[in-house]
Amino acid sequence: MTEFNTIDDLDVNGKTVLVRADLNVPMQDGKVSDTTRIDRLAPTLTELAKKGAKVVVLSHFGRPKNGPDAKNSLRNVLDALSAAVGQTVSFGEDCVGDKAKAAIDGVQPGAIVLLENTRFHAEEEKNDPAFAKQIAELGDLYVNDAFSAAHRAHASTEGVARYLPAAAGRLMQAELEALTKALEKPERPVAAVVGGAKISTKLDLLGNLVKKVDMLALGGGMANTFLFAQGVDVGASLCEKDMADQARAIMETAKASNCELLLPKDFIVAKEFKAGAANRAVPADGIGADEMALDVGPKTVEFLGLKLQGAKTVVWNGPLGAFEIQPFDGGTNAVAGLVAERTSEGGLLSVAGGGDTVAALAHAGVEEKFTYISAAGGAFLEWLEGKDLPGVAALKKK
Repeated sequence: MTEFNTIDDLDVNGKTVLVRADLNVPMQDGKVSDTTRIDRLAPTLTELAKKGAKVVVLSHFGRPKNGPDAKNSLRNVLDALSAAVGQTVSFGEDCVGDKAKAAIDGVQPGAIVLLENTRFHAEEEKNDPAFAKQIAELGDLYVNDAFSAAHRAHASTEGVARYLPAAAGRLMQAELEALTKALEKPERPVAAVVGGAKISTKLDLLGNLVKKVDMLALGGGMANTFLFAQGVDVGASLCEKDMADQARAIMETAKASNCELLLPKDFIVAKEFKAGAANRAVPADGIGADEMALDVGPKTVEFLGLKLQGAKTVVWNGPLGAFEIQPFDGGTNAVAGLVAERTSEGGLLSVAGGGDTVAALAHAGVEEKFTYISAAGGAFLEWLEGKDLPGVAALKKK
């Protein structure tokens, strides 16, 4: 982490530390239904509190339209946050101004205060300098622990860092270290496994990866588009036929970059998309006109297993089939299991994230067995696309 400031670079004792978190967590019946993001944030907050800081938490929540409303109040996550950090967290009724100051002044060093939703102010998403300065006036130091929001140049993710000494929190640090090891300074050979429905949403991602990795394995609906671009009849499968030229361009870039493109050898196909549908395994060029490819087949799993056996680093984004319903989860489960096994043996660095990836790997029962799984969606994808993330750039050592 020589390129970025971390908590280790800050003297926080007796200081007020503003921590940008991502508490935009799922809710059900008024309660937090998945505490993953809160649990991952807690170590940063408790470490700062134990070091004698007043810890002030900033976050967005939901998509408020016209200022404050009860549904999008961060008060909804207060109990879950208090439970995660093992102390009662105070609440500020605003994220700037007198109400925020009063909440911070009302606690002692070692306490944690959660301020109200930053997006209750329209200036937040506009990255308004005056609003960022208002936030900065509340603290002495700024820590960003919201990698999942780092691709947004908002006042609380990027603007504040212009006015205060800034550093990465422990979760942000873990993300940056994992991604740097996986793509910026990897141990080779590097393999990327990319699945999902469409290549149209992942053109930048694929275009960047083929220049950086040694092998690119494709699955899901996007693999059908690549096969179609090679003249294969994919029957009634999901396929973006209008993206064939782009697929061919990516294949040419891969060839020029010495990146081996690994396409499915066979598929599990069915005539209807439903759990338990009658299905069969067919070669990639053996899909019937009324059949859909819904998962990679056993020969593909064997093929990828052999290829990945030689890899030292694996980056994974997206499922290889319709993993949400059985029996079309088999391919994703099997290949993820192979990656997890090699990781457990110590021969592989495996980093995954983005979109359905976390759910797919959890379904496969391997989420604890990868080296690192990012809970960040858009930010993880933009990093894989090779883009600069404003919230990360703001933490670089000057």
